[in-house]
Amino acid sequence: MCGHCGCDSPKAPPADSRIIDVHRDLMEANAREAAHNREHFRALELSAVNLVSSPGAGKTTLLERTLKRLQGRRPALVIEGDQQTELDAARIRATGTPAVQIQTGQACHLDAAMVHRALHQLPPAPGGLLLIENVGNLICPAMFDLGEQARVVLVSVTEGDDKPLKYPGIFRDADLLLITKTDLLPYVPFDVDRCLEHARCIRPDLPALPLSATRGVGMDVWLDWLEAR
Repeated sequence: MCGHCGCDSPKAPPADSRIIDVHRDLMEANAREAAHNREHFRALELSAVNLVSSPGAGKTTLLERTLKRLQGRRPALVIEGDQQTELDAARIRATGTPAVQIQTGQACHLDAAMVHRALHQLPPAPGGLLLIENVGNLICPAMFDLGEQARVVLVSVTEGDDKPLKYPGIFRDADLLLITKTDLLPYVPFDVDRCLEHARCIRPDLPALPLSATRGVGMDVWLDWLEAR
């Protein structure tokens, strides 16, 4: 008991105790695994691209259309991340592309170790693309390097155009911003220019591409960007 007020004051740790910064240790372990992944991707001649967004921004639809157009041009592999189900991996396999589904359970992101284990379940694809569809979330995936060569953030026009201001971390580290579902612009109050302005307040040099995967608008530029990886 505290002699001054009678409350239960916190006890000082024993002299031989050690305080462990769990968050730091976790991120350091992930960074080591991500560095290993980078070496692994380099050895396998794979270009790894990490797709991040809110749920429902159109990542899987974009992947389906992308993979169909890549056929005959460049081999591709996909790692899918979701808390539950094999639904997205099944959609990807239907395009003829090898895909592994990672079910994260309660975790709201993929980490480098998950990606490493999934990679060993995929066939070799020298000179190919490894497309990683992260769990739908704009917060947690920003903190976890997967060893990717590029990170692409998607914002659909059915979301608010203030997303970059609300979730700056994911935009700060992005290599490309895709504004998706632009075919719905006539029906929703989304201002593309305002979204870009907000995003470039976070990262002034962030390249951006509006597209509609279902209509094919912007897909050629997107594929050119991928090829340049």
